[in-house]
Amino acid sequence: MLAELANDCGLPPGVLNMVHGGHDTVNFLCDDDPIRAVSFVGGNVAGAHIYQRAGKNGKRAQCNLGAKNHAVILPDADPQSAINQIVGASCGAAGQRCMAISVAVFVGKAKELIPQIAEAASKLKVGSGNTEGVDVGPLISKQAKDRVTSLIQSGVAEGAELLLDGRNPSVPAGCENGYFVGPTIFSNVKPGMQIYDIEIFGPVLACVCVDSFDEAIKLVNSNPFGNGTAIFTRNGSAARKFVDEIEPGQVGVNVPIPVPLPMFSFTGNKKSILGDLNFYGKAGVNFYTQLKTVTSAWREDDYVEKLSTAGVGAQ
Repeated sequence: MLAELANDCGLPPGVLNMVHGGHDTVNFLCDDDPIRAVSFVGGNVAGAHIYQRAGKNGKRAQCNLGAKNHAVILPDADPQSAINQIVGASCGAAGQRCMAISVAVFVGKAKELIPQIAEAASKLKVGSGNTEGVDVGPLISKQAKDRVTSLIQSGVAEGAELLLDGRNPSVPAGCENGYFVGPTIFSNVKPGMQIYDIEIFGPVLACVCVDSFDEAIKLVNSNPFGNGTAIFTRNGSAARKFVDEIEPGQVGVNVPIPVPLPMFSFTGNKKSILGDLNFYGKAGVNFYTQLKTVTSAWREDDYVEKLSTAGVGAQ
């Protein structure tokens, strides 16, 4: 569809090319001499392969990889705003976006919001994404559905409390064979559980409870990924402390998915990116730009150049 739109807009032939394929196609793109830069969004294993192979061939590469985005909810957060935004950020796009909130960290009494989050998530409608009123569409493939449901089962097996089970959701007629997983909410989640450690890429929210704000910051910073994070609070001082001390590269204050507008760079960090130039913004432009330095000397017609070993233009 994007290629068709580009063609309809008059983009010259050859400027945009759509190439489909698997491992061999990826290797071709990394090896082919005329291709000078490779930009990738996907998983860590594929990204590491692309980054290393492209680099060995002298190509510039940027790879946006996995994520495990945490939202921290303080006791003073606006309850309804926090509930609605956490549900939307964890279940929107069926959780299939690298900036989805997949872990909610509740500080102190904020944990009282967890049952309300599960209740709000249970009201989301699952079905075909092109149907009016649907909130959660299908996963991209059967393999994706099987992976997500397997991770949900691992959460149960490892001792997390399943407050809302999205396996086998109720769907409209005609969608029975679709790859659907409904909103799923876990509480009493601990680091070391698969549902905490692994990027699920489905509408699954892991709720973690801590006693203090400092403990919440330490928990977020201990995660190997660094795409994004968010805090929900009415306290400006707490928000500033969070912004200053937190490690992930994109921070939202009462904003669950702090994806910047294109004029700003997508500043994920840690194990969420390989490469020194981020997506979007000035860094994104620089990634696709080859710098060139030109040094020129223009003389009067009667000027006689003196012999010099110091360099061009030396006097």
